[in-house]
Order: sequence, then C-alpha cells, then structure tokens
Amino acid sequence: MHRMGRRLRTGAHLLAIDACVAAVVTAGYVALAGQGASDGLPRFSGPWWLGLLVAVCVGVPLAVRRLWPLSALAVVVGASATATLLDITRDPYISAALAVYAVALIEPTLRAGAAFALTLVVSAAAVITGEAILTPSGPWTEAAGTAALVWLVVGAAWTAGRVVRERRSRAARRDRRLAEEALAEERLRIARELHDIVSHSLSVIVVKAAVANHVAEARPQETRDAIQAIEQTGREALTEMRRALGVLRGDTAGRHMRESGSAETAPPPGLDDLPALVRRAERAGVRTELRTRLDAGLPAGTALAVYRIVQEALTNVVKHAGDGTHCQVTITVDERRDAHIEVVDDGAGNAAATDRAELRGGHGLVGMRERVMMYGGTLTARPRPGGGFAVSARLPHEPAHDTATNRRERTA
Repeated sequence: MHRMGRRLRTGAHLLAIDACVAAVVTAGYVALAGQGASDGLPRFSGPWWLGLLVAVCVGVPLAVRRLWPLSALAVVVGASATATLLDITRDPYISAALAVYAVALIEPTLRAGAAFALTLVVSAAAVITGEAILTPSGPWTEAAGTAALVWLVVGAAWTAGRVVRERRSRAARRDRRLAEEALAEERLRIARELHDIVSHSLSVIVVKAAVANHVAEARPQETRDAIQAIEQTGREALTEMRRALGVLRGDTAGRHMRESGSAETAPPPGLDDLPALVRRAERAGVRTELRTRLDAGLPAGTALAVYRIVQEALTNVVKHAGDGTHCQVTITVDERRDAHIEVVDDGAGNAAATDRAELRGGHGLVGMRERVMMYGGTLTARPRPGGGFAVSARLPHEPAHDTATNRRERTA
C-alpha cells in the first residue's frame, strides 16, 4: 500500500496520459481485428468477441502500467503474442514496449531484468511461430528480421526506462546530499548563535557576580549595582535566547508569536544593536568606545555576522582583559558594502595578552573564523606589542559560501 500511494503521488496527469494511450491502442487493435482478408493486412477470421478480447487485453492494461507495471506487462505481452499467432496484426510490439518502459522505470533491477528477458523470449517465439509456421508470409529470414525489430523496439524502451530511473536516482541522491548539508549548516549556525548569546551573557554575569562577592560587605552600593547589571544582562540574554529558538518553533504558539510580533521572533540583531552590546560590556567594567562609519547599508546576514563578531570579541575582553580595560570598537562599511571590524583593547599586560592568544583553539575565535570564512573574508586575532589584544576582520559584500554552493549544485 505504501508503494501504491507513492506511485499515485507521481501525478494524475501521467495516469491521464496513460489512459489516453490505452484508449488509442485499444481502438486501433479493435479496428484491425474487424478487418477482413480482402484488406491485405490481417487475416483473422475468428469470432468477433475473440478479436475484441485480444484488443482490450493489449491496450487497456497500459492505463495502469505505472500502478501495476509487472501485471500490466504480463497481460500485454500475452495478448500481443496471441494477436501475432492469430494474425490479427504484425506490429513491432509497441504496446509491450510501453509496458516494458514502466517496468524498467519502477521495478527493482533484478525483477525488471527478468521481466525484460521473458518479454524478449515470448515475443520472438510468437513472431517466428506465427510468421514462419502458422501463417507463413515469407522465408524464415523475414520472420527472424521481424523478431529482431521487436527486440530492438522493446530493448530501446527498456533502456530508456533504466536511463530515466538512474537519472531520477542521481537527482534524489543529490537532493538528499544537499538537504543533509543544509541541515548540518543550520545546526552549526544555531550552535554558533547559542554559543555567542550564552558565552557573552554568562561572561558578564560571572564578572559582575565576582565583583559583588568581593565588595559585598565593604561597598553595598557597588554590590547592588553589580546585581542590577546581572539581572539586566540575564533578561537580555533570555530575550535573545527566545528570539533564536523562536525561529525553530513551528507549533501553534510559535505561529501566534509571529503574528503578534513578539520579541521571540523579532529580527536578528544587527548594526543598530551594537550600542546596547557596548553598554552591556561597560556594565561588566570595560570602558568601551564605539565608532562607526557607514557609507552603505549591509544585508541582514552580514549585519548579523558583524554583530556576532563584535559580541565575541567583547566577550573575550570581559573574560580576560580585567576590570578597567579600555576597548575601542570600530565598524566601517565602504561604498562597496565591504564591512571592516576592529576591536582593540589595552588589556592587562603582555602576559595576559599572550594567554589570550592561546585561545584560538577555543569556541569563541573558532566561531569568529567560521563566520568570516562564510563570507570569504579575513580575520586577525593577536596580542598588541604594547599590551592588550586586537581583533580585525573584513567581510566582503559577496558571500563566498553562496558561490561555493552554486558551484556544487552545477557540478552535481
């Protein structure tokens, strides 16, 4: 039943075409069976109902050849052989060829091959027996030539069916591969988004919690400020988490939130959200300055990449540079819509900068490199000679991964 449902989903238009073909073939065989010997074509002189039965069995099964290919082929070949033996017609088994095509297209290789071989044997035996023995119309060589023509027609149909089947199989494998690649890329994107959100927010929370714990008794006001910063950072992190996870929701609640325009499905962060990101870093004790020069706009995907790179760079500053660090964030978008990002801090000396340079194997810098590689850009993350750390990235306007994807699709 499952295979039947899959075949029915192939398209009602194909079944309609098969029904029209079946009607034409049946009508043609009925006309041939009704002709007399004076026509010089068929010499069938049996009862009318027998000729009608043979015509129906040759043509009607073609209407369901895509639903029951083996059964349709068996009936058509048997009826065609009977028509040959009764000398109703001496066609090159066009009906059998149409049925063989469906078998080659739908059935497994071994089953299709066996049905094809049996069709060749039955058709050749019927042609040679009919034309050379029962109703001889010439020498054996003519009967053999007719059998060869039948084999050629049936063989061409079987080959065409296998070729189409192989092409569809390759296309299905390509679609599955592309779907798997898209799924893997989506999982990586989601993991990267969640890492950026959680890592940055928790870094701020941990820093402020340490401050609060350190000055809880001596400076209560500073403790309250730290707790307030923790609360605000936590709320912002929850909002971003809901927004990121809301994209994945497909239930009724998710649709309701999209219709109501809630924060869970708000647009992804971009350049306009950088000031809030800077304020969050300042609440963690990093004096941060934001400079922007935007000569052109950015696509939403590129703007999100810029935001996440700055977020991860500031996270590293908060985690490793120490309280009181000065950090400068510079965002430049030129006329070609290329984005240039620089995040520079004065750190806590050469030793700390050297330790931070060893973080390149961590998820933060790896995530930044992956984002930059998606756009065919460049990333530099290194300690500064006078102390501190510098992150510099360039994102060209044309994403490199789109070109690579198109090249894979053309190759496939």
